[in-house]
Amino acid sequence: MRPACSCICKHTSLMKTKTRFIILMHPMEYKKEKNGTGHMTRLQLENSEIIVGVDFTNNERVNEILSKEINNSFLLYPGKNNFNLSTRTSPEVISFMGHSPNIFILDGTWPCVRKMLKLSQNLQNLKRVSFDNKLKSKFIIKQQPASLCLSTIESVYTVLNLLKRGKIEQCELKDFLLPFEKMIEYQVECILNPNNNNYRPSKQLEITPKNKYKENPQRSIIYEQETSSY
Repeated sequence: MRPACSCICKHTSLMKTKTRFIILMHPMEYKKEKNGTGHMTRLQLENSEIIVGVDFTNNERVNEILSKEINNSFLLYPGKNNFNLSTRTSPEVISFMGHSPNIFILDGTWPCVRKMLKLSQNLQNLKRVSFDNKLKSKFIIKQQPASLCLSTIESVYTVLNLLKRGKIEQCELKDFLLPFEKMIEYQVECILNPNNNNYRPSKQLEITPKNKYKENPQRSIIYEQETSSY
C-alpha cells in the first residue's frame, strides 16, 4: 500500500503462530497507507486478519469467531484488573488462555478505540489481557498520549514475547519489527532531507523527541482513565 520506492514488503517475513490475532481497525486507521502498523502486523502473521469498522456488535465475521471460540477469545486492552501477561507464570497463562487463543486488538487512536469498545457490545464481555510496558515506542514520527504508548505492531511483538515466555508460542521474533523500523528509517530520511521539496517544503523539518508531546487534553485524559498497564 506504499509507492514502489518506499515499499517495505521485502523486509517482511510471514510467521506462523498458535495465537490468532484479529485486528479490529477503525476506518480512519485503515486509510493510512504510509504508517499504519496494523497492516504491517497482518503481513507478518499468517494467523491473523483485519476487520474494519467502528461498531462490531453485528459484524458477521467477529460474531462467527466468537460463536466458535468464545472461551478462547480475549481482548487486548489496558486496565488494572486485567489478566496481566507480564506478571503471570507459564502454567497460569496456559490455564487462562489455552494453547491457541484468539486475541482481538483495537487499532486506532485512543479516542477512536474507546468509542469502538463502547459501541461493540459483543466485545465488552470478553476476558481482557494486558501487559506492563516499560519500553518507549520507536514510533518517533507519530505523536502519542504518552511515551509508553505502543503502536499495534509493537504491542503484538510484546504479547508474542510474553506468550513465548508462557510456553504458548515458539516463534522466532528477531526480525518481526524490521519492516516497522525500515518504515521509520525511510520516513525520517524524507523529513530531514533538505533537498526533498515534495515533503512539507514550507515547514521547518525536525523530529520531535519522544519525551515531548503535543498537548491534547482529551487524548491524555482517555489514556490515563484506561491505563496503568497495557
